[in-house]
Amino acid sequence: MLPFRIAMRFLASSKAQTALVVVGIAIGVSVQVFVGTLIDSLQESLIDRTVGGSPHVIVTSAEGDVIAEPGGVIAAVDGVKGVTATSVSADRPAFLLSGASTSSVLVRGWDIPQADLIYGMSESVYDGELPDGWELLVGRDLAEDVGITVGQGVEVSVTNGSRYSFTVSGLFDLKVSSVNLGWAVAPIGTVQSLFSLGSGVTSVEFQVDDVFAADAVDEEMSALLAGFPVQVDNWKEQNEQLLSGLQGQTASSLMIQVFVLAAVVIAIASVLAIKVVQKSRQIGILKAMGMTDRASSLVFLFEGLVLGAAGSVIGVSLGVGLLLSFVTFATNPDGSPLIDLYLDLRFVLGSGAVAVLAAALAAVIPARKSARLSPMEVIRNA
Repeated sequence: MLPFRIAMRFLASSKAQTALVVVGIAIGVSVQVFVGTLIDSLQESLIDRTVGGSPHVIVTSAEGDVIAEPGGVIAAVDGVKGVTATSVSADRPAFLLSGASTSSVLVRGWDIPQADLIYGMSESVYDGELPDGWELLVGRDLAEDVGITVGQGVEVSVTNGSRYSFTVSGLFDLKVSSVNLGWAVAPIGTVQSLFSLGSGVTSVEFQVDDVFAADAVDEEMSALLAGFPVQVDNWKEQNEQLLSGLQGQTASSLMIQVFVLAAVVIAIASVLAIKVVQKSRQIGILKAMGMTDRASSLVFLFEGLVLGAAGSVIGVSLGVGLLLSFVTFATNPDGSPLIDLYLDLRFVLGSGAVAVLAAALAAVIPARKSARLSPMEVIRNA
């Protein structure tokens, strides 16, 4: 195609200028990929570390603190879209006695297999195993403070003064100091017997596939449970500051990407406009030889596309390379990455595609200028 061949010759005739524009686009795209992916990864890491291993929607009693018939609650909300895990919990404060030490703990009774889908306890147990019967799972911080070991016998003192003997089946680490220090986990049947709850529970907990849709799931469950003496809460209501911070990060990422794209468009439009002036004599001669206005416009549109495509390929490669370098060298003291990298292929490829589109749009102005160029005027000025 003649306009394309001419465009390539124009680009080749000004190698330094062409390279400079390509490098400029590449830097813009790499910044967009790096910053956008880094902020998205930071958000994903924060969500995973704060609410990823906890319930996103919680149903509790609106009268007292015990849900007498949790089975009815679960059946009423069965089929709500987005729910990935359901668990019941029976929680009561108590005292844990080990030797001469007495520690205040929250005894959490779970259906262990169900709760494991939400809390990932099986992965957090670093010594011993999950509890069964009259056994307890104790957090790392509490175990280290008191000197508790797996297989050791301890006692749990409840509010009426009664004491019950337990065996420590394992030690867990959920990476949250307050939880590691304050939780003691046991099978739900054991805790219900310990505190005379019968078949009652203190909460029904749900995890959803899209954490940001937890409020929508909350609304749907609230409507379905309107006839039950319960209330529904979600993590977004309980973590407003975290949610505000995440929204601020998203807004800043979008602003950076907009300014980067604006810089790319201005740079390409400026260079191609200069090229129209530089190549006006050649364009005038080509038009005098029969080149149409449309064909002369296509020359500069092709230049914009080629510059955008070359800059995007290099920029995406550079951006991904910077991300891999960041997670390799920016590490925690234990050697783990400072931020877990979540590489969204659609975002990366989309950034490159947007840069190409921006380059094509930037070429429209010089292309129109070329179309209006008069051969007679060029020859007269020459």
